Parts: sequence; structure tokens; C-alpha cells
Amino acid sequence: MRLRQVALLTALLGLLCVPAHADDVRDISRDTLPANDGWAAADGGTTGGSTADDAHVFTVRNRGELVRALDGGSSTPKIIRIAGTVDANTDDDGDHLDCADYATDGYSTRKYLAAYDPRTWGSAKPSGPQEEARQASAAGQAERIELAVGSNTTIVGLGDRAVLKGASLQLRGADNVIVRNLELRDAYDCFPVWQPNTGGLGDWKTAYDNIWLRGATHVWIDHVSLSDKGHPDEEEPTYFGRNYLRHDGLLDITNASDLVTVSWSRFADHDKAILVGNGDTATGDRGKLRVTLHHNEFESVVQRAPRVRFGQVHLYNNRYVVPADAHDHRYSIGVSNESALYAENNAFHTPGHIEVADLVKSWNGTALHQSGTLFNGYPVDLLAIHNAYNSGSERDLTADVGWTPTLHTKIDSAGAADRAVAEGAGAGRIP
Repeated sequence: MRLRQVALLTALLGLLCVPAHADDVRDISRDTLPANDGWAAADGGTTGGSTADDAHVFTVRNRGELVRALDGGSSTPKIIRIAGTVDANTDDDGDHLDCADYATDGYSTRKYLAAYDPRTWGSAKPSGPQEEARQASAAGQAERIELAVGSNTTIVGLGDRAVLKGASLQLRGADNVIVRNLELRDAYDCFPVWQPNTGGLGDWKTAYDNIWLRGATHVWIDHVSLSDKGHPDEEEPTYFGRNYLRHDGLLDITNASDLVTVSWSRFADHDKAILVGNGDTATGDRGKLRVTLHHNEFESVVQRAPRVRFGQVHLYNNRYVVPADAHDHRYSIGVSNESALYAENNAFHTPGHIEVADLVKSWNGTALHQSGTLFNGYPVDLLAIHNAYNSGSERDLTADVGWTPTLHTKIDSAGAADRAVAEGAGAGRIP
């Protein structure tokens, strides 16, 4: 009798200790963007794959299942729920692939460095056998990790630990896409290319963003976490006097993409966070690149939080954290060609060697609206301080950006938003 009682008690305790399964939490897969929640709410709003029939609702646990669910970027309404960790660097059998597995045609880092050492190669663009081998090797990796996302798609993480590792989600010409509650980690480029003339000293260029919007419209990115976790660039070696970068952007919004809302997300431990508009000569971006960024956290980000060209960007209630040991911070808000950036009630936390004047950088920009900014707990005027401290090297910016946002949720004080974002931004934190 006592044995049966012990066994029953043990079983009951076991049930109590089992964590809730990811499928038991609130189902967000058919959620749509609320009305007025940023630019993605304009012109019919953003509904993603919410109308998908049961045959197009997928739960995926590996790359193969994810690729089949994405269906080559088709526009069929679909909901893709990611369970656990999905690694894009895997073969068709599910075995992990590292950089050596992609290398082909005799490529090696050692041979590449020897071939294009500026002391012997000079400043010409790399060409010849090792560059050709690098390109072939890079194409092999791109085939595995670049994943096309089509129109009318919702991608959500199940539970609070869903991870897409090593992938680059490509929204090319897609309309009506939602990505939520997902950690996107370490879009690692095995084969950076040396560009001798970049920046005057040359630099390494990498290929992959965690999420890349090219000509995409009506996109809602919410409660995602993006970082280099696993392979931080700061731990990479220096070649030809430059850091051997392995990551590009966390989120790039380019090529006339439009009507995008990015909310309650976390951008961390990275160099270039968000690029809106990819070139000063891309005049086709005029009238496009309308983006809302609200209630996001930027922590240990060196630059581009965001950098904007052409677009009307509403930047409100965001939290910026520069750690005490950061010595490579360049700027947070980049004001570039024909940009119209409207910044409201954002909070910045920096160590003593980072000043207010370091937060804004301008390249051919003309205007920046700012109000309600907090810097280490004190109200500041980013525009006035930028103009006062940078007038010798950059033109003064005016406060008139030519538009006033109307599509937005409640705009809190910078202090209230700062606390809310610290607690609620990122994957696994949807209320």
C-alpha cells in the first residue's frame, strides 16, 4: 500500500514539475497588427498569414521542415510556428554544417589572405582563383541559409525559447508579412570578401542580414530578439588591419520597401543594427521607406539604430543602452540623404565617455525632429546639441522634417517607456 501511495505521489509531483508545452501558451499565430500601430497599419493594415487554412499551418523543428513550409516564398497564406531551435546551417539529413563543409574549389582563409595581401596585391579588387573559390564557397552557404519569405506569411516562435539560428530571412517583393516572438541569432558569413578601397583603408564586407526587406511592403516585426550570439565580431581576428567581420545588419529595410512597423524588439551585441535605405543615389526610394520603430531596445549596438535615407521614420519610446566597457560606439541615430526622421520620447543610457553629441550622426542630412529625449535620466535636446557640437564638420539640421506622424499607439514619456521596454522587449515576452 505504501509503495502504491509513494508511486502515485511521485507521479503527481512529476506532472507538476513538467513545464508547460509550447503549444499550451496563448496562440498568437493568427494575430494581426492592431489598428494605427505604425506605418504597417496604413492602406489596409498587415494581417500576415492569419487567413491560412489548416493545411497551411505548420509547426517546424528543423531546417528541412521550415524550407518546406516556406514553399519557396510562395504567396499562399501560411502560418509557420517555430518550435525549439532551428539551425539553418544543416544538410538535408539534419547534420550541422560548418565553414569547412562549405569551402570548395581549394578555398582557404590562409590562401585568400596570402593572395590579396595589400602589400603585394595592391588596391585592385580581388580576382583570380582564390576569389573565384570564395564566391563558389559563399554560394554554397547562401543556398542553405538564405530563406525566402513570401507574401501573406506569419512566422511565430512557440513558447519563450524559439530560435532561428544562422539564417537570413529574405523578404524580397513580399507583401503582408508578420514575424513575432522569435530569436534570430548569428547570421554568420563564412566567406567575407576583402574590399581594398572601402573607407580608404579597405574593409571586410559580409553578406547576410538576419532579416532583409527588399521591396517588401506591409511588414510587422514584433517581439523579436536579434544578435550575433554565438560568434561576436569583437572576438574575430584582425586581417589587413581590419576586424574580420562575419555579420552585416540585424535588420535592413531597402529597395523601396514600405509600410513597416518594428515594435517591442531587442537589437543587441552587434555593429550595424538597422539600415533604412541603402544608397544616396537610390532615388526610387523617394516616397517609400515609411517605417515606425517603437518600444525597441538597442543594447551594445555600435551604429545604425537606425540610419535612415529618404524614408519617413517615426522613432518613439525606444531604449538605448551603451555598456560601461564600450569603446567602439559610433552613433545611434543616423540622419542621411533626404531622410525625414521624427524622434519622440526615447531614452539613452551611456557611460561617461559617451556624450549627447555622440548620439546623432549626419551624412548629407538636412532635418531631424526630436522631443522628449532623456539622456541618463535628464531631458536633453538632441538637435540643439548636435548642431552646437558638430557645426564644424556637419551642416546644421533643422527641426522641420515635413510631416507629423498620425499612425501610432499611445506615446508614453521617455521614462515610462524606458522601464516598460526593459521589462517587455524581445522574444518570449509577449503579454
